[in-house]
Amino acid sequence: MNNNNTKYNPEDMPPKHLEYGSTHADWHRHPNGGGWVYRTAWVAETAFVGPNAAVFGRARVCGNAKVCDSAWVCGDARVCGKAAVYDRARVFGRAKVCGSAEIFDSARIFGRATVCDSAFVTDNAKVSGDAWVGGGAWVFGDAEINGRARIDGSA
Repeated sequence: MNNNNTKYNPEDMPPKHLEYGSTHADWHRHPNGGGWVYRTAWVAETAFVGPNAAVFGRARVCGNAKVCDSAWVCGDARVCGKAAVYDRARVFGRAKVCGSAEIFDSARIFGRATVCDSAFVTDNAKVSGDAWVGGGAWVFGDAEINGRARIDGSA
């Protein structure tokens, strides 16, 4: 028990394990949603970062994008527009998620991949390399889209 009558609350502890060597001072809670943002990452005031989500590395979240639940956006990744990343999804590397795209469940977007328009990537699916997924495409299950593949929902 602390002498100052405060209680230990693990929810107030930043996810320091995500950035090696980081300290409590390197992290702050985003004013719109209360999620964790590392000092080198940038999140627009208009974007939403949920209380258990994290944005770190040199990642950028702009516009009205949302990062929710236990999702992470990191590395040099970008999430823009009205895109949403949620559940346990991860967007990293130099990946870009934009438009109204949604990345959820345990999906992974990485490398220099782009997911845009109103595309959905879900389940354990992975989009990587220089792959592009757009239109109204759904990528799901254990699908892996990589290399220079182009998946267009109108195809």
